[in-house]
Order: sequence, then structure tokens, then C-alpha cells
Amino acid sequence: MAKYDETSIKILEGLEAVRKRPGMYIGSTDKRGMHHLVWEIVDNSIDEVINGYGNYIKVIINKDNSVTVADNGRGVPTGMHESGKSALEVIYTILHAGGKFTEEGYKVSGGLHGVGASVVNALSKYMQVISYRDNQIWMMEFADGGKVKTPLKVMGKSNKTGTIVKFLPDPEIFKNCNFSFTTIAERMQETAFLQNGLTIEVIDEADKKAEKYHYENGLTSFVEYMNEDKETLHKVISFTNVKEKIEVAIALQYTNTYNESILSFVNNVKTVDGGSHEIGFKTGITKAFNDYAKNNNLFKAKDGSLDGADVREGLSAVISLKIPEELLQFEGQTKGKLGTPIARSVTESITYEALKFYLEENKEVALTILDKALKSKVAREAARKAREEARSGKNKSKLEKLLSSKLAPAQSKNSKINELFLVEGNSAGGSAIGGRDRKFQAILPLRGKVINGEKSTLDELLKNEEINTIIHTVGAGVGQSFDATFSNYDKIIIMTDADVDGAHIQVLLLTFFYRYMRDLIMQGKLYIAMPPLYKLEYGKKRYYAYTDEELEEIKRNNTGKYTIQRYKGLGEMNPEQLWETTMNPDTRSLIRVSINDASLAEKRVNVLMGDKVEPRKEWINENVEFTMEDDYRS
Repeated sequence: MAKYDETSIKILEGLEAVRKRPGMYIGSTDKRGMHHLVWEIVDNSIDEVINGYGNYIKVIINKDNSVTVADNGRGVPTGMHESGKSALEVIYTILHAGGKFTEEGYKVSGGLHGVGASVVNALSKYMQVISYRDNQIWMMEFADGGKVKTPLKVMGKSNKTGTIVKFLPDPEIFKNCNFSFTTIAERMQETAFLQNGLTIEVIDEADKKAEKYHYENGLTSFVEYMNEDKETLHKVISFTNVKEKIEVAIALQYTNTYNESILSFVNNVKTVDGGSHEIGFKTGITKAFNDYAKNNNLFKAKDGSLDGADVREGLSAVISLKIPEELLQFEGQTKGKLGTPIARSVTESITYEALKFYLEENKEVALTILDKALKSKVAREAARKAREEARSGKNKSKLEKLLSSKLAPAQSKNSKINELFLVEGNSAGGSAIGGRDRKFQAILPLRGKVINGEKSTLDELLKNEEINTIIHTVGAGVGQSFDATFSNYDKIIIMTDADVDGAHIQVLLLTFFYRYMRDLIMQGKLYIAMPPLYKLEYGKKRYYAYTDEELEEIKRNNTGKYTIQRYKGLGEMNPEQLWETTMNPDTRSLIRVSINDASLAEKRVNVLMGDKVEPRKEWINENVEFTMEDDYRS
């Protein structure tokens, strides 16, 4: 058993700044940030599992909105630390203190290097830690952001080992936030996928809900879960190998779609921005298919080689690496991108060798995937040719006829500065056209609600006039041929009314872009405009409020009589007001659309925009707060 006691704990610095700037440690103080507290405590339990200690974790949402995380690992060390405090108190009250700074404590670790436990304590109204260790049950309590409430004491005897942490987020920091059973359950299922043999149980005591996750072949199950609503081309391919002390596990499967979905993890931490391991995987899989095709004379000389994008069309894959601490390098504090150089060559080599063997042994699957890749190559080259013809003017008359009655174009032809506003209705379109800077801003008014891209085929979408107009206006193709590099605009901005219909149109457009122009999102070119909700006038002074909180702040900072207007449509604003509040780059606010969790985004779009009613109803009931109030007259 590896040495893990009070001598394993190293202190790097103190704690106080967490409550002053919680966003630096957990990202935000909204619902996402509050759930991050759960992930930090669970990550400590996962580190025990990764290192071979424990195989069970339970997460309970208690009736008072506190959370309990229990595991059967080694238990938190309780002996006296060199600092004069118990090791348990050090771990939960001092930043950068833990067993992850010495090779004796953990060989492989995710977590935040000793930050997690103390940060959660700092942001909690109450925390209790129980450690089953050395045949005794130890307990310590904290309150009001990490202050000791009950010193460490022995509660009894037990031959069990493990840790139980219960914490209540501080309501002064996390306002009006409740834990979501769905959010926690989805994250715990993902965690169980990544750790074979681990059992994770999630319980909501108030709503009497429970889920239990356990997978013996987790990555295979993960890919099957990703593709459960798609037409697949073969059974999941999975392989594992170790080189240079790095363990690489990969599962992949091709579907009859054109979008690729690659998820990567390092020591169970999701690397949302990819890194050296993803590059190695992509290089290895491209080389394996090209070599197979050439070695079996499947390509003619004129065909050339398959591009990486062709090989990955319709691919769903999960990459999971276990990297020892001495080799682990992340880029940036968020750990979203792996920087370990050797991980690239290791992952490439393992991927290439495994796939080379698989393809030789499974000719039918190999030919099926290669046929799809070749069709992707043909379509990509045809799309490139069509774009070149469009830009050269060969199809100009056809495009002009389609767009002349709708699009108000920008005067500039510079795609690096031009913006396209997709606007709801002719009334709002008129205000936008009148208020814009015509040098670089184009306006495309949309008539009514566009077709649902999740329930429609590409053929059906192309027959829809509004969608067809968007495709030709953006000018970068659609579906498998889409490439945001060729977009006529640097920013595509969805600008709809601040009401239910406007929100629905926004969601429909987002669904279309996600399914058929996803590269716009990946390259950060898709935005949502934020028009104001209210206009207040105190005599000659005019104020705009974009939220109810801003409205109340304006009222507090001004005295006397005022008039207030609740904007329910963009058309209610004159061109000058729309420019001033929503379109002027110097004063406006935009929301950039991004994908933080590829598998979760896929599931959300499928649940909320797909054909199945019950899952959508269940998600909405749990995550959406309904109100009939519209308190703008007070």
C-alpha cells in the first residue's frame, strides 16, 4: 500500500481570497459554479479510485440543498501535520495543501492540486468531514467559510475505510441556486464510463429520485450511449495500451452522419480544448486508413490521400489517458488542454497500431468506413469548387435573385470584419436596416419560425426558403461541406425579440447551426444579440436595462417620476435606439455561442429538439422555472 499519511501533506499557501473572488476558483457563482463544488469533492474520491483504492461513490442531494459525497477509499489522513494542525484540517482549510504534491500520496491525479476541498469549504455555510481510517471514525465540522466549528475528534470505531463530506453552499455567495439531479447524474454517469468497475450512486432525497451507474467496459458503453439515437455502421472498436508510462484507452464507432464527436479525458479530467493526445489520435487514425487503402489498392493514383476531416466524418470517439504526475502538463489554469508533448506520439502510435490490425482483420467494416470517407472527400471537393465558382461570379445571377428581395448587404466585401444579423420579422428588420452601419453590417430579416433542423433531413431543409437563404448568405456550404473559413461574415448574430416566440426562433436557429454549420460555433463566429428589456426616462435622462437587476439598480440610483417601457419586440425600438443598445460594437453586449461539453450538447439538442416528448418534458420540469409575473410597471 502506498504511503499516505500526515507526512504526505504539503502546504503551499493560505486561503482567504476565495470568498472575495470565488470566480477565480470555480468560474462563477451561478448554478454552474455551485455544481462545480460537487465536482471538486467527487474528484477527490475519483483520485482514490484511479490509484486503486475504493470502487464506490455515493452522491446525495439532501432536503436542505446540502450535498453529501461518500466513498470507500483510504479515508482522509488525521495525524498531526508539521504545521501544528491535523492533516484533515490542513486539507480542508488551506489552499494548495494535499497529497498530490508528493509521489507517495497519488501516482495519478485529476483534481485541482489541493485547491478543491479547501475552496468548497471556503464557499460553504457548513461542512462536515468524516474519515474512516486506522480502525476509527474521525469527524470535524466547519462553518461560515471554513472556520472550525467542531475540532477533530473520534466518534467511534470501525474497520471500514473511506470519507464522507457534507457541505451546504453559502446562500450569500450562491443566490437562488438549487442543485439539479439531472446535472449531477449526467456528470456522474460520465465519470462511471471512464472508470471500469466503479459504482456511482446519485440520490435526490427531496424528489425521491435515484440512479446507479456501473460499467465493466466503460468506454465502449460511453460510445454506445453517445450513438444510441444514431444509425451506426459497425460495433464499437476499443483498444488499450501503455507506452512510456502513459496508459491510452480509446473507443470509437462510425455513424451514418457527417458530424464528428471526439471527447478526450486525462486522469478523468475532460480536456475540452483537446491537446497533444487528440492531435496524436487524429494523426494515427488518418494514417491507418490511408495506409490500409493504399496497401489494398483501393485508391487510384488520381484519388490522392484522404484528408483527416474525411476520415473523421461521422466518427464518435472517446479518448482517455492516465498520465503520471511527473509527465502531466496542462495548458492554462482550467486544464482544458493537454500539453504533455510525449502524449502525442504515444497516442498516435497506439491508435495506428491498433487500427491497422483491426482493419486487416475486419475487411467489411474497413471497406464500409473507407467508402464513407471517399464520399466525404468527393463532396468536400465539389463544395470547394462550388464556392470558388460562386466567388468568381459564375452563379452570381442565381444568388442575386435569391437574396435581392431579402438581404440588405454590407458595402464592404471584407469577410474578416463583416457582420450578418439574422433578424425576426420585417418590422425589426426595418429598424435594423435603418440603424445599422451599412459599411460592415448586413441584415437578413426572417419570416416566421424556421424549420426544426433536428427533426428534418438536409433535403427537407434545403427546400425551406428561410434556411436556403441563410445558407447562400453565409456562403460557406452546409452539412459535411461546411467550412467556416469561407464564411462571408466574421460574426453571425441572431437578433430576436425578448419574448417566447423570439426565444423559440433563437433555439431553432441554434439547432440548425449546431447540426449543419457547427464549425461556425467551433471558430467562435456565432453570437446572440442582447437587446434591452426596458427603457426608463427621468425627464431628459434615458436609461436602458438589460435585466431585472439592472432595472432595480437604475431605480435605486435615480429619484423622481419616470416613465418605463418594456420592450417585447425589436420593432418597438426606432433605428437610433436599436443601434445604440444592440448593434453598436462600442456599446452592445453579445453572447458568443460555444460548446463546453460535446456529449452533453449532443444529448441536450436531441432531447429538447428531437421527437421524444417525455424526456423533453421531464428535463423542462426540472430545469425551467415558470412564472406569470411581468413586474415592469412598479
